[in-house]
This record gives sequence, C-alpha cells and structure tokens, in this order.
Amino acid sequence: MIKFYRILLFCLVFFKISCSQTIDSDNKFDSKAMVVSAHPLASEIGINILKNGGNAADATIAVQFALAVVYPSAGNIGGGGFFVYRSTDGNFSTLDFREKAPLLATRDMYLDSNNKVVKDLSLYSHLAVGVPGTVDGMISIHKKFGQLPWEDLVQPAIDLATNGFELTRLEANKLNRFNKTNGRINKNSDYFKENYSKGDSISLPQLSKTLSLIRDHKRAGFYSGKTAKMLVKEMSLNGGKITQKDLDSYQSIWRDPIIGFYKGYKIISMSPPSSGGILLIQMLKMAEHFPLQDFGFHSLKSIHVMTEIEKLSFADRAKHLGDPDFYKVPEKLLIDSLYLLERINKINMDSSLLSSNIYAGEFNLKESEETTHFSIVDKYGNASSLTTTLNGSFGSGIIVDGAGFLLNNEMDDFSIQPGHANMYGLVGGEANSVEPTKRMLSSMTPTILEKDGNLFMVLGTPGGSTIITAVFQTIINIIDFDMSIEQAVNSPRFHHQWYPDEIKLESDIAKDSNLIFQLKAMNHNLNFVSSMNRVDAILVKKNKYFGGADNRGDDHVSYF
Repeated sequence: MIKFYRILLFCLVFFKISCSQTIDSDNKFDSKAMVVSAHPLASEIGINILKNGGNAADATIAVQFALAVVYPSAGNIGGGGFFVYRSTDGNFSTLDFREKAPLLATRDMYLDSNNKVVKDLSLYSHLAVGVPGTVDGMISIHKKFGQLPWEDLVQPAIDLATNGFELTRLEANKLNRFNKTNGRINKNSDYFKENYSKGDSISLPQLSKTLSLIRDHKRAGFYSGKTAKMLVKEMSLNGGKITQKDLDSYQSIWRDPIIGFYKGYKIISMSPPSSGGILLIQMLKMAEHFPLQDFGFHSLKSIHVMTEIEKLSFADRAKHLGDPDFYKVPEKLLIDSLYLLERINKINMDSSLLSSNIYAGEFNLKESEETTHFSIVDKYGNASSLTTTLNGSFGSGIIVDGAGFLLNNEMDDFSIQPGHANMYGLVGGEANSVEPTKRMLSSMTPTILEKDGNLFMVLGTPGGSTIITAVFQTIINIIDFDMSIEQAVNSPRFHHQWYPDEIKLESDIAKDSNLIFQLKAMNHNLNFVSSMNRVDAILVKKNKYFGGADNRGDDHVSYF
C-alpha cells in the first residue's frame, strides 16, 4: 500500500511539473498568464509576480534581474538589450537599452601600429566593455509601465543570490568551462570553484549586495556610489575606457518600432541600432513572393529560397545599418516592397548566388552566439518581448571585483575595421564604426505579432547573427507550415549571413542525405553544427496561451 501511494505521489508531482514546463497545441488549460525564459527559476519568479497582481512589464524586470543571478552567461546587469511591449489597448513601445562606446573610445582602438587588428582585444580585455544599459533600461520600463513597487521586483533576485540556488547540468558545465578559462583573472569571484556538478548549490553574496543597492537606490545604486566606484576602479586598473562620466551620462531610449506585414499578420520589432527588425521584415516580405507552403518544410526549394533571401538581407545589413543617432539609416527604403521585389529578382531557383556577387542595394539616401530572450503575457493582455546580452558567453569574462557582476564584450559588435568580421563572422562598414557614445549594431530581434488587431505571438531568441534567421523561420513555421508553437520552436534550423558563404545547418537536417546532396549540387557550401538558438515564444489562439520553450537548453514555460 505504501508503495502504491509513493507511485501515486510521483505521478502527481510529474504531472504538475509537466504542466508547468510544456504547453502543446492540444492543451486544454485556460492559462491567464505565461512566462517563457531560459531558466526555470527565472520563469517561476516572473509568474509569481503576475500572480501577485503585477503586469508583463513588472514580470519583465523581475525576470531580467533573476537571470542576472541564475543565468550568468547571458543574463546580466552589466550588459544591455532591447524591449518590445504591447499594451492591452494595442499600443506598442520599444526601448533601446543597448550598451554604448565609452567617451574615450576611438575608431582605431583595436589596431596596432601597422593598422592590423590585435587579436582578442575587442573580446577578452577591459577595452572590450561597453557602458552597461540594463539597469537603466529596467528603471525606464518601471517608470512607464510598472504597477508593483520597484523593491518587490528586485527582491526575488536578491533572495536567489543570498540564499543560493541549485545548478542545472547545463549551467554547471558552463560554469566549469568559464572557470577553466577565466578563473585566473577572477579569483575573488563567488563563481570560482574547481568543479561544479548538477545539483550543487551556489550563492553570490557580492552580487546580492549590488542588487540590494539597486533595489534601494535604483539608478544611483548602479551608476553612482559604491557600485560605480568599483566598476570605474576595475576599468582604471586594467586599461579600460569607462569612466564615471560615462555612467552618469548613460540613458536608455524609447524608439519607434519597425512595423511590417506578412500574409495579413502585423509584425512589430526593434529598430536600429538593432538590425533585427529591419532584416526580419525584409526576409518575410521577400518570402511572401514564394509558395513556401507548396515547397514544403525543409524541402530543397524552401531551404534554397530562404537562404538566398537571408544572404540578400545580410548584405544590406553590412552597409546600411548602424546607430541612427550617428548614421542616417534608410529604414523605410530597406523595407520598401518595390525595392525588395528588385532584390529577389536576383534569385536563381536552380543555383546558389555566390556571396561575392551579392552587394547591398543602392538607392538615393536623400529620400525619406551569447544572449538570452524571454516572452511574457499577463492576465490583462499586455505582452513583453525582451532580448538581453553580454555578447559572448559570459561576455568579456571579467567580473567587477567586489561587485560580483560580469561585464560585456559588446565593443566587438562594432566594425573595428572595415571588412573585419566580429566574433559571429559578421562584417560591416562605416555605418557601424567605433565612435564615442555610439551604440553598436545588434542582431537582437524581440518581436510581437498581431492578427486582425489581436495579439498573436511573442517571440525572440539568443544566438548572435543567427537570431534574425531563427525568428524568421519560427514565424514561417507557424504561418506557412501550420506547426504548433512547440514544433515551430524546436524544429531544426539553418542560417546564412552572406559572409562566410555557407549555410549553417543543425545536424538533424544533415540526416537527409538526399537533401544534402541536392543542396551541394546547387553550389551551396554547407557547415553542420550541433545546435543554434534557443527560441522562447508564446502563441495566442482563441484567447488561450500556448508556450514554446526551446528544448536545446533549460528553457521553461511557467503559467497560471
């Protein structure tokens, strides 16, 4: 009898966990609110905020700070990102809290005396760090949309950092790799330990103190006072450029969203300095001219057409996109239907275009791989899509001594020399050159979709340059290939970014040997990778929410 009750209890617990983690297309639960993020603890904190009367903006702030604790490779207070918000009345707001180049930055700061790029200087040194924007971004979100007290939104992250939390297998492995390469320069860090295993508990007292200052003093708790002094000291002792003046002057910016349409769906995404929104809408508008549904999912024709489209968009990115406060970005022209029709006329259905024969479009300009994403919908109908990053995994690998938080290496996202590829292989030009106080170009693509004026989908992903193509393909999977949100998020992906001239394909696609043979016969160069992106999305159908948490990681759906 005791054995029977143990089995029954196990079944009940398993059922509860399954409901919290997985929402499929047949789900019958009438969810009132939902959070999908890269870590179960962060998702649970977000859903608890929503249960206690908070809205999607409140949950966004709480999840962001929680990820800074439990997901240190990308969750952060030392980085930046982009936020797309749809209020229940159908109005949209987009916030740019991207990092900025320090005032002392120069366009040639990563070159030696022979004008050659110094290896890894823009990646793993104090010169790699841009002025952080995350804390100011969260404060701006709270000022505009917050319902609950600020302190209530930061406290859950403080509790995690103070009391400790259990590591998942993936997080333990990531910390081990991080400490192997960075432990030498972070010996005073709370993260440093010889070896972590799944289930080990880790507490972060230094980070807890920093978060407590942010809770108690908001902006002053990070951009001035003790935390700022520790950050500036970290810079001055190690050749970094960030000064107190940089911290004092940093401001996040509310920008106009990029809006486009695809087969009756309204697409709302982020404008520059994110390249994501413009390229996503370019890709969708070009794809609309091809019968992808008839071609079939992952057929030769659909992969060929979609990768050719991706090439054309990334060629435009390299020349025409940068910080709009420093460079006139031709936003409307880049998503103009006639311009895009002219672009797809270059596509040959029988053979791949060589990247060396693809150039950015020309027109009269005088006319008018580590990041994390989460999606939230609350019981009021507000929706939040936020992508945030340190750039590389664990950013620069540098932890502010005494303050306990990791610093970004976002300066590598500038074109540190024309034609020189960044860590994701992306090349750029003058529009994205290094200048003081300039924001570096990004691929982050937090996105919200409407259908007939109603909320339809919230999505985004990490993944460097592959972010845009993963969001593009997830939308196509839903609209053209009629997938459930789980299928759309977890289907294998492919990617082309103009240079290098190759299609990256996840290994599951490689199992189709006939498809691979045919792609090679069309002159496509192929590069097989084990995994790309971790899309987190919410689909809305008949006023019910369906969550897609990417099974490539610990991503987790929480709801009530």
